[in-house]
Amino acid sequence: MGKFFAVVLTIIALVSAVPIVMHTWWMPPDISTHGHAIDEQLTDTMAEAGFSFLAAQLLLALFVWKFSERKDSGPIKSLPGGAKGLVIAALILVGTEMLALGVLGQKAWASVYFTPASPNALQVQAQAGQFAFYFRYPGADGKFGALHPDKIDEGNQNYFGLDPANEVEARDDIVSGELAIPANREVLLLIHAKDVGHSFYVPELRIQQDFVPGLDLSVHFTATKVGRYEIVCTQLCGLGHYNMKAYLNVMSQEDFDKWLKQKASEQ
Repeated sequence: MGKFFAVVLTIIALVSAVPIVMHTWWMPPDISTHGHAIDEQLTDTMAEAGFSFLAAQLLLALFVWKFSERKDSGPIKSLPGGAKGLVIAALILVGTEMLALGVLGQKAWASVYFTPASPNALQVQAQAGQFAFYFRYPGADGKFGALHPDKIDEGNQNYFGLDPANEVEARDDIVSGELAIPANREVLLLIHAKDVGHSFYVPELRIQQDFVPGLDLSVHFTATKVGRYEIVCTQLCGLGHYNMKAYLNVMSQEDFDKWLKQKASEQ
Protein backbone atom coordinates (compact mmCIF):
# COMPACT_ATOMS: atom_id res chain seq x y z
CA MET A 1 0.00 0.00 0.00
CA GLY A 2 2.88 2.35 0.79
CA LYS A 3 4.49 1.87 -2.62
CA PHE A 4 1.13 2.47 -4.30
CA PHE A 5 0.82 5.77 -2.42
CA ALA A 6 4.35 6.73 -3.50
CA VAL A 7 3.45 6.11 -7.17
CA VAL A 8 0.19 8.11 -6.87
CA LEU A 9 2.04 10.98 -5.16
CA THR A 10 4.61 11.08 -7.97
CA ILE A 11 1.92 11.12 -10.67
CA ILE A 12 -0.05 13.92 -8.94
CA ALA A 13 3.09 16.03 -8.52
CA LEU A 14 4.05 15.67 -12.18
CA VAL A 15 0.52 16.32 -13.49
CA SER A 16 0.11 19.41 -11.27
CA ALA A 17 3.20 20.93 -12.89
CA VAL A 18 1.74 20.76 -16.41
CA PRO A 19 -0.59 23.84 -16.17
CA ILE A 20 2.24 25.90 -14.71
CA VAL A 21 4.73 24.90 -17.39
CA MET A 22 2.16 25.55 -20.15
CA HIS A 23 1.01 28.90 -18.60
CA THR A 24 -2.59 27.67 -18.65
CA TRP A 25 -3.75 30.34 -16.19
CA TRP A 26 -1.37 33.16 -17.04
CA MET A 27 -1.72 36.91 -16.70
CA PRO A 28 -3.62 38.97 -19.31
CA PRO A 29 -1.57 40.77 -22.01
CA ASP A 30 0.90 43.34 -20.67
CA ILE A 31 0.21 47.02 -21.47
CA SER A 32 3.06 48.68 -19.55
CA THR A 33 6.69 49.51 -20.16
CA HIS A 34 7.81 47.63 -17.05
CA GLY A 35 5.52 44.61 -17.42
CA HIS A 36 7.96 42.42 -19.35
CA ALA A 37 10.41 42.56 -16.44
CA ILE A 38 7.64 41.64 -13.99
CA ASP A 39 6.58 38.73 -16.20
CA GLU A 40 10.15 37.46 -16.43
CA GLN A 41 10.46 37.67 -12.65
CA LEU A 42 7.18 35.82 -12.20
CA THR A 43 8.29 33.13 -14.65
CA ASP A 44 11.59 32.70 -12.81
CA THR A 45 9.78 32.56 -9.44
CA MET A 46 7.29 29.97 -10.68
CA ALA A 47 10.10 27.88 -12.19
CA GLU A 48 12.17 27.94 -9.00
CA ALA A 49 9.20 27.32 -6.72
CA GLY A 50 7.91 24.61 -9.06
CA PHE A 51 11.27 22.85 -9.13
CA SER A 52 11.43 22.98 -5.30
CA PHE A 53 7.89 21.63 -5.05
CA LEU A 54 8.58 18.75 -7.42
CA ALA A 55 11.85 17.92 -5.69
CA ALA A 56 10.12 17.85 -2.28
CA GLN A 57 7.26 15.65 -3.51
CA LEU A 58 9.57 13.23 -5.29
CA LEU A 59 11.77 13.02 -2.22
CA LEU A 60 8.69 12.32 -0.11
CA ALA A 61 7.61 9.61 -2.56
CA LEU A 62 11.10 8.09 -2.38
CA PHE A 63 10.99 7.97 1.43
CA VAL A 64 7.50 6.42 1.37
CA TRP A 65 8.62 3.83 -1.19
CA LYS A 66 11.74 2.97 0.77
CA PHE A 67 10.45 2.91 4.33
CA SER A 68 6.76 1.99 4.05
CA GLU A 69 7.40 -1.77 4.13
CA ARG A 70 10.20 -2.11 6.68
CA LYS A 71 10.60 -5.46 8.34
CA ASP A 72 11.35 -3.72 11.60
CA SER A 73 7.96 -2.39 12.73
CA GLY A 74 9.39 -0.29 15.55
CA PRO A 75 9.48 3.51 15.44
CA ILE A 76 12.27 5.27 13.56
CA LYS A 77 14.44 6.81 16.24
CA SER A 78 16.58 8.97 13.97
CA LEU A 79 16.20 10.60 10.57
CA PRO A 80 18.31 9.18 7.75
CA GLY A 81 21.55 11.12 7.77
CA GLY A 82 20.64 12.79 11.04
CA ALA A 83 18.46 15.84 11.76
CA LYS A 84 21.42 18.23 11.86
CA GLY A 85 22.34 17.54 8.25
CA LEU A 86 18.77 18.03 7.07
CA VAL A 87 18.42 21.33 8.93
CA ILE A 88 21.68 22.66 7.47
CA ALA A 89 20.69 21.52 3.98
CA ALA A 90 17.26 23.16 4.33
CA LEU A 91 18.82 26.45 5.48
CA ILE A 92 21.25 26.46 2.56
CA LEU A 93 18.59 25.62 -0.01
CA VAL A 94 15.97 28.08 1.28
CA GLY A 95 18.56 30.81 1.78
CA THR A 96 19.91 30.33 -1.73
CA GLU A 97 16.40 30.43 -3.17
CA MET A 98 15.48 33.67 -1.37
CA LEU A 99 18.77 35.29 -2.38
CA ALA A 100 18.31 34.24 -6.00
CA LEU A 101 14.74 35.59 -6.14
CA GLY A 102 15.87 38.86 -4.57
CA VAL A 103 18.70 39.31 -7.06
CA LEU A 104 16.53 38.36 -10.03
CA GLY A 105 13.66 40.62 -8.93
CA GLN A 106 15.74 43.64 -7.96
CA LYS A 107 15.73 45.22 -11.41
CA ALA A 108 12.05 44.55 -12.05
CA TRP A 109 10.76 46.03 -8.80
CA ALA A 110 13.32 48.83 -8.60
CA SER A 111 12.03 50.33 -11.85
CA VAL A 112 8.62 50.78 -10.25
CA TYR A 113 9.26 51.41 -6.56
CA PHE A 114 12.86 52.57 -6.10
CA THR A 115 13.27 55.04 -8.96
CA PRO A 116 11.48 58.42 -9.02
CA ALA A 117 9.01 59.41 -11.70
CA SER A 118 10.19 61.78 -14.40
CA PRO A 119 9.55 65.52 -13.82
CA ASN A 120 7.02 65.70 -16.66
CA ALA A 121 4.95 62.74 -15.42
CA LEU A 122 1.21 63.31 -15.27
CA GLN A 123 0.20 63.58 -11.60
CA VAL A 124 -3.12 62.05 -10.61
CA GLN A 125 -4.40 61.66 -7.08
CA ALA A 126 -6.31 58.46 -6.29
CA GLN A 127 -8.57 58.08 -3.29
CA ALA A 128 -10.08 54.80 -2.10
CA GLY A 129 -13.04 54.64 0.25
CA GLN A 130 -15.77 52.15 0.98
CA PHE A 131 -16.59 51.15 -1.72
CA ALA A 132 -15.35 53.29 -4.62
CA PHE A 133 -12.30 54.86 -6.23
CA TYR A 134 -12.09 58.54 -7.15
CA PHE A 135 -9.36 60.31 -9.11
CA ARG A 136 -8.32 63.96 -9.09
CA TYR A 137 -6.36 65.92 -11.69
CA PRO A 138 -4.80 69.36 -11.21
CA GLY A 139 -6.41 72.05 -13.34
CA ALA A 140 -4.81 74.65 -15.56
CA ASP A 141 -2.68 75.94 -12.68
CA GLY A 142 -1.01 72.52 -12.31
CA LYS A 143 -1.65 72.50 -8.55
CA PHE A 144 -3.88 70.38 -6.32
CA GLY A 145 -6.12 72.08 -3.82
CA ALA A 146 -5.67 71.13 -0.17
CA LEU A 147 -7.70 68.27 1.31
CA HIS A 148 -10.06 68.96 4.20
CA PRO A 149 -11.47 65.72 5.68
CA ASP A 150 -14.14 67.68 7.55
CA LYS A 151 -15.50 69.01 4.25
CA ILE A 152 -15.93 65.63 2.58
CA ASP A 153 -19.54 65.44 1.45
CA GLU A 154 -20.38 62.60 -0.90
CA GLY A 155 -23.96 63.82 -1.22
CA ASN A 156 -22.63 66.97 -2.89
CA GLN A 157 -19.91 65.04 -4.74
CA ASN A 158 -17.13 66.67 -2.73
CA TYR A 159 -15.26 63.38 -2.41
CA PHE A 160 -11.88 64.94 -1.61
CA GLY A 161 -13.05 67.61 0.84
CA LEU A 162 -12.06 70.57 -1.33
CA ASP A 163 -12.73 74.20 -0.38
CA PRO A 164 -12.97 76.08 -3.68
CA ALA A 165 -14.74 79.02 -2.04
CA ASN A 166 -11.62 79.90 -0.06
CA GLU A 167 -8.76 78.26 -2.00
CA VAL A 168 -7.87 79.25 -5.55
CA GLU A 169 -5.90 76.04 -6.23
CA ALA A 170 -9.01 73.90 -5.61
CA ARG A 171 -11.27 75.72 -8.04
CA ASP A 172 -10.01 74.08 -11.20
CA ASP A 173 -9.33 70.59 -9.85
CA ILE A 174 -10.95 67.84 -11.90
CA VAL A 175 -12.55 64.87 -10.12
CA SER A 176 -13.54 61.69 -11.93
CA GLY A 177 -14.81 58.24 -11.14
CA GLU A 178 -12.54 56.71 -13.78
CA LEU A 179 -8.80 56.95 -14.25
CA ALA A 180 -8.18 58.38 -17.72
CA ILE A 181 -4.57 58.64 -18.86
CA PRO A 182 -2.72 59.20 -22.15
CA ALA A 183 -0.85 56.30 -23.70
CA ASN A 184 2.94 56.36 -23.71
CA ARG A 185 3.18 59.05 -21.03
CA GLU A 186 4.38 58.35 -17.52
CA VAL A 187 1.78 58.69 -14.78
CA LEU A 188 2.55 59.40 -11.14
CA LEU A 189 -0.34 58.08 -9.06
CA LEU A 190 -0.58 59.64 -5.59
CA ILE A 191 -2.77 57.44 -3.44
CA HIS A 192 -4.43 57.64 -0.04
CA ALA A 193 -7.23 55.81 1.77
CA LYS A 194 -10.23 57.65 3.16
CA ASP A 195 -11.15 54.98 5.70
CA VAL A 196 -9.73 51.43 5.78
CA GLY A 197 -7.12 49.53 3.77
CA HIS A 198 -7.78 49.09 0.05
CA SER A 199 -5.73 48.16 -3.00
CA PHE A 200 -5.21 49.41 -6.56
CA TYR A 201 -4.83 46.47 -8.93
CA VAL A 202 -4.78 46.47 -12.73
CA PRO A 203 -3.55 43.06 -13.98
CA GLU A 204 -2.70 44.42 -17.44
CA LEU A 205 -0.46 47.10 -15.88
CA ARG A 206 1.28 44.59 -13.61
CA ILE A 207 0.64 47.07 -10.78
CA GLN A 208 -0.79 46.26 -7.36
CA GLN A 209 -0.40 48.87 -4.65
CA ASP A 210 -2.10 48.96 -1.26
CA PHE A 211 -3.85 52.04 0.10
CA VAL A 212 -2.70 52.33 3.72
CA PRO A 213 -4.78 54.53 6.05
CA GLY A 214 -2.71 57.43 7.34
CA LEU A 215 0.00 57.14 4.66
CA ASP A 216 0.41 59.02 1.38
CA LEU A 217 1.97 56.58 -1.11
CA SER A 218 2.78 56.76 -4.79
CA VAL A 219 3.47 54.52 -7.76
CA HIS A 220 4.42 55.42 -11.32
CA PHE A 221 3.87 53.61 -14.60
CA THR A 222 3.51 54.10 -18.35
CA ALA A 223 0.65 52.44 -20.24
CA THR A 224 1.36 51.57 -23.87
CA LYS A 225 -1.91 50.26 -25.29
CA VAL A 226 -5.14 52.20 -25.78
CA GLY A 227 -8.12 50.49 -24.16
CA ARG A 228 -10.37 50.20 -21.13
CA TYR A 229 -9.22 48.05 -18.21
CA GLU A 230 -10.74 47.14 -14.86
CA ILE A 231 -9.32 48.46 -11.58
CA VAL A 232 -10.18 46.27 -8.61
CA CYS A 233 -9.64 46.37 -4.86
CA THR A 234 -7.82 43.26 -3.64
CA GLN A 235 -7.95 44.04 0.10
CA LEU A 236 -11.00 42.84 2.02
CA CYS A 237 -12.48 46.20 3.04
CA GLY A 238 -16.03 45.42 4.10
CA LEU A 239 -19.33 44.01 2.88
CA GLY A 240 -19.17 45.90 -0.43
CA HIS A 241 -15.63 44.82 -1.25
CA TYR A 242 -16.78 42.42 -3.96
CA ASN A 243 -18.20 45.33 -5.97
CA MET A 244 -15.43 47.90 -5.44
CA LYS A 245 -13.99 48.65 -8.85
CA ALA A 246 -13.34 51.42 -11.36
CA TYR A 247 -11.90 51.61 -14.85
CA LEU A 248 -8.60 52.66 -16.34
CA ASN A 249 -9.17 54.36 -19.67
CA VAL A 250 -5.97 54.59 -21.72
CA MET A 251 -6.39 57.12 -24.55
CA SER A 252 -4.36 58.80 -27.22
CA GLN A 253 -2.92 62.13 -26.11
CA GLU A 254 -5.43 63.99 -28.31
CA ASP A 255 -8.42 62.12 -26.89
CA PHE A 256 -7.12 62.59 -23.36
CA ASP A 257 -6.85 66.36 -23.85
CA LYS A 258 -10.45 66.43 -25.10
CA TRP A 259 -11.60 64.32 -22.16
CA LEU A 260 -9.83 66.63 -19.70
CA LYS A 261 -11.47 69.73 -21.21
CA GLN A 262 -14.89 68.09 -21.10
CA LYS A 263 -14.46 67.08 -17.48
CA ALA A 264 -13.25 70.56 -16.56
CA SER A 265 -16.42 72.07 -18.07
CA GLU A 266 -18.57 69.71 -15.98
CA GLN A 267 -17.03 70.58 -12.61
